[in-house]
Amino acid sequence: MTTLPAQATAPTIPKRAWQALIVLLAGMFIALLDTTIVNVALPSIRTSLDASEATLSWIISGYALSFGLVLIPAGRLGDRIGHKWVFFTGLALFTAASVACGLAQNDVQLIVARVVQGFAGGIFLPAVTAFIQLLFPAQSRGKAFAIMGAVIGVSTALGPIIGGLIIEAFGEENGWRLVFGVNLPIGIVALIAAAILLPNGADLKAAKGAKSGIDVIGLVLLSAALIALLVPLIEGEDQGWPLWTYLTLVAGVLLVVAFAFWEISYTKRGLSPLVPPRLFSHPAFTGGTILALVYFAAFTSIFFVISLLWQSGLGHTALESGLVSIPFAIGSIIGSSQSNRLTARLGRTVLVIGVTLLSVGLITVFVLLLTVPGVDLTNWMLLLPLLVAGLGNGLFIAPNAQFIVATVDRSEAGGASGVIGVMQRIGSAVGIAVVGSVLFAGIANANITGPDDVAQAFTDAAAWAIGLSAALSVVALVLVFALPKSVSSGHGPAAPPAD
Repeated sequence: MTTLPAQATAPTIPKRAWQALIVLLAGMFIALLDTTIVNVALPSIRTSLDASEATLSWIISGYALSFGLVLIPAGRLGDRIGHKWVFFTGLALFTAASVACGLAQNDVQLIVARVVQGFAGGIFLPAVTAFIQLLFPAQSRGKAFAIMGAVIGVSTALGPIIGGLIIEAFGEENGWRLVFGVNLPIGIVALIAAAILLPNGADLKAAKGAKSGIDVIGLVLLSAALIALLVPLIEGEDQGWPLWTYLTLVAGVLLVVAFAFWEISYTKRGLSPLVPPRLFSHPAFTGGTILALVYFAAFTSIFFVISLLWQSGLGHTALESGLVSIPFAIGSIIGSSQSNRLTARLGRTVLVIGVTLLSVGLITVFVLLLTVPGVDLTNWMLLLPLLVAGLGNGLFIAPNAQFIVATVDRSEAGGASGVIGVMQRIGSAVGIAVVGSVLFAGIANANITGPDDVAQAFTDAAAWAIGLSAALSVVALVLVFALPKSVSSGHGPAAPPAD
């Protein structure tokens, strides 16, 4: 009689692991909610604080930049001292910074609080994926990451709607402040739950294996370089492009070069750099990181432009502005839900389809804004192109990091994932800075003599700003072909990107 081998069964996951996941994803929810909820509040902030156009760009770019720069150091710090208290500290600072944003009395206070908020988000977000790796066995990890992906999609999709509802209910003066206040009750509950439910022991595995330090000088050089590049891009139009803006741009480029040389030197000493230079010995990875930067520069600036057009230009409410984003949000959720299945069947083609749909949607919006008079523009006209763009975004966002990581050796996957996350955030910051500069330049140079001229000036300026986003998406489409046609089994799946 032949005895059949016992069928392998998936290990039982403790209830506490799922409870910990809920706590972690609550923190992720508010961090990502704040990437989109603020867009609909920008016109109210502008009126309430008499803020400049540059301030509006800094509110978005400052958050994205500080968020991205701290991701890698925070992940390594968690590996060394344990992820629980890194998560707790970051979430506590994020909650406090959210309160400070809501209480800001002028634009400088708001920008500083917003940068601190982004910095705090970058501190605690790496702990989410780290804990999933530590708490869940390999057989069940995919389910945890799938839930995390759903939270990413829902949080970013709900942002404009929640923001619009709050401002509609409480008015412009108090509404934009309460947009930041949403984080307070969620943050407090999550902090209490984190102290109780997040385990310390699960971190020991990562902490014992961590031998590398934090590349502080590399972080300072990269931060200085990006700030030097962003400041003139954001402030240049407002200041009339004086000589210092060009000198600062040159200084930014020189600091990027200095950062590259430092990273090479740091690596030669046997230390762990912020950005491992060996990753860029793979040409496909280099193309992939540029793809991440260009793609996020293209799509994250869309609703920055549309929110300002819809409210400041066309005179609609914050809620009506939030409703404009619904088709894109629905498309993103649908695309994300199908992306893994389609990736298994189509490989890299799913990324090609995704970026193509985004490009088609943005080009259509560009043409509509160019040809339809501002006073005649309605949200129904944008429904289909934004739905198409959202579908493309959903198909691209979930699997893109997995394909970029597949261009390097398996042993380099962790470092590659960190670099991709940073490039995505830098892309968001640069995209807002550049696209915002185009938008505000178009408005400033328009001949405005009456209300209809205001609507048309904003519409024309928004057209060229969206046109730039569309052009960036076309560049991203070309860069997709630098990636491998499929993700081979030799590479472990990358964690979903935090956006």
